[in-house]
Amino acid sequence: MLELAADKANWGAPLPAGRARGCAVMFSYGSYVAHVAEVSVAPDGKVRVHKLVGAIDAGFAVNPDQVKAQMEGGGIYALTALLYGAITIDRGRVQQSNFHDYPMLRINEAPVMETHILDSGAPAGGLGEPGVPTVAPAVCNAIYALTGKRVRTLPFNQKR
Repeated sequence: MLELAADKANWGAPLPAGRARGCAVMFSYGSYVAHVAEVSVAPDGKVRVHKLVGAIDAGFAVNPDQVKAQMEGGGIYALTALLYGAITIDRGRVQQSNFHDYPMLRINEAPVMETHILDSGAPAGGLGEPGVPTVAPAVCNAIYALTGKRVRTLPFNQKR
C-alpha cells in the first residue's frame, strides 16, 4: 500500500518551496491503508494540507465509488480531528455544544484528494474506519520534514 500511495503522490519529485510530504501505513479493520500528505506550515504555525493521496486494499472493491467516498470522507474527518478536535472543559462542563464552537474542516481548507484502490482478491475488509488512522501521522511526518519538530499532541496546536 505504501508503495502505491507514494508512487501516486510522486514521492521524491520536487515540491514547491515550503512544502513537504509525509506518509503513514497500517492494517485497519481488515484493510491495508496508506496516505501521503503534502503539507506547508506558515510562519504563524498554521498548517495547510494541500494534497492527500490515499491507497487501500480492502480485498475486492464491489463499488469503487463507495470505496473512494469512504476514504475521502475519512480523510476530512481525520483532518478535522487533527486541526480542530479539541474539547475543552471548564469547571467540569464541556465548552463546545455544536458546530458554531466546534469547527469542522471547511471546503476552502480541504486538500485535493485522491484515492487509489488495489483489488488483491483477499477477504473483504472494512471501508468506513480505515481511511482515518493514517492521515494524522502522514501530516505530522510532513510537518517534521519541514520544521524538524515532532508533533506529539493532538489536536495540533499551532502555538507549539
